[in-house]
Amino acid sequence: MPEPVDFHQILQGDNVPRRDDPPPAFAFKVEFLRLPNSGGPLACSFSEVAGLEQTLETEELVEGGENRFVHQLPTRVKARRLTLKRGLVQRDSAFVDWCRQSLRGGMERPLQLVDVKVQLLDATLAPLRSWTCNGAFPVRWTMEPFASMKNEVAIEEIELAYRDCWDPE
Repeated sequence: MPEPVDFHQILQGDNVPRRDDPPPAFAFKVEFLRLPNSGGPLACSFSEVAGLEQTLETEELVEGGENRFVHQLPTRVKARRLTLKRGLVQRDSAFVDWCRQSLRGGMERPLQLVDVKVQLLDATLAPLRSWTCNGAFPVRWTMEPFASMKNEVAIEEIELAYRDCWDPE
């Protein structure tokens, strides 16, 4: 049985796990590429990222006289929405401006599509794997409920639709 991993030591650079150990999922980086008014890739901090998913949709085809099974025919690849969560922060960033313009703009202005790069980091904070979600734009912004009986940070959630998402490796 392998020895337990001490993540505190990993973050300090000591006792780095063997290469075959699964990486922890708490060290990640999110960058927005081609974001308007950002002057280059914009790194933003989030407490949670979800929605890195591609699904091959199928269509059922029932063949007359064949009652043992139903054919599953592939149709298209569908991307799930990327959900980003973070503590409520200052409102004067290129990312917030892009979200605001997209969600408040209606159909008066064309959406500005950006690419979102999500990187899983190793113990030395070097990228292990990366995924790029192409053609992303905000479709929903929400605040988690406020509760007077809890001592928690105010969390905002931003949901992005995207065309496709690929790991280049």
